[in-house]
Amino acid sequence: MKENKPSFAMEAKEEIAQIEFPPSCQASFLSAFARINGSIRLSAMGEELDLSSESAKIAKALYLMASSLLGRQPRFSYSRGIGFRKKMKYHVLVPEAPAVLERLEVDYFSPRIPHGLVDSDEEASAYLSGAFLASGSVNDPSSSNYHLEIATNDQSYAKWLCHLLTKAQGHHFSPKVSVRRNQWIVYLKKAEQISEFLVLVGATSACLKFEDVRVNRDFANIGNRLTNLDTANMSKTMEAGARQKKEIEFLLSHFPETHWNPKERALMELRVANPEASLGELAVALSEELASTISKSNVNHIFRSIHEAYLKEHPNEKE
Repeated sequence: MKENKPSFAMEAKEEIAQIEFPPSCQASFLSAFARINGSIRLSAMGEELDLSSESAKIAKALYLMASSLLGRQPRFSYSRGIGFRKKMKYHVLVPEAPAVLERLEVDYFSPRIPHGLVDSDEEASAYLSGAFLASGSVNDPSSSNYHLEIATNDQSYAKWLCHLLTKAQGHHFSPKVSVRRNQWIVYLKKAEQISEFLVLVGATSACLKFEDVRVNRDFANIGNRLTNLDTANMSKTMEAGARQKKEIEFLLSHFPETHWNPKERALMELRVANPEASLGELAVALSEELASTISKSNVNHIFRSIHEAYLKEHPNEKE
């Protein structure tokens, strides 16, 4: 069976998983991951901290980080989900869970983010990286709905994540919190802020892809808007031209040529012959015929005079 291509969110996460964090940042990263996506498992080995992911690359990063930082040898375990897709899940099982959680300052009964783990900008970024890998998601940039989120099961903790985001140095995030299926969702909706977040957590390639697709779509949207504008202007020009031709033909049939000055007469003949021409095109043609410069505003003024003359003969018609 052909292997499914990873989603854009998974590509971003696996890019972050390749980062070599310094020890102080590793603690921040693992603390956030364990706080959101960690659980305690009882086995023959005792109490183990279970850090799981559907990505082998992320599981490997967790294994290496836990080994080097915590001084304990984790072990791997695998499970397969139920349902049609039956995704494989990788478990990194770290022994002596209580001591490990104490080292990472993880308290499942407290919503606060440990200040000592986000004291520097680098540590705060690493903490947000861990949180995003634990339960984050971002829409594919080809989608017109920009959305990045981190899901948690604690409303107060979600607010602390929002607070950490808003304090990110050099960035201007305005995260919001919503509830969905018993989870509290910290999310960003603005495309610029999603790009900034991807840079903040180290997913620079994902950010470049996101911006590339977004810029191409924006250009396409601009092109579509310009096309629609041109179409609307053309329709407006054709409607005005048809109306002016009808009015001119009536006036020419009811008034002698001497009733009109040479400029009016020339413009009337040009409009009848060219009902789809724009005011600018008529101004150029009229200038050539009269051998003098006629502006577009001058042409518009003459058409207003012709329209007023027509309305005098048809007082019941609306302006």
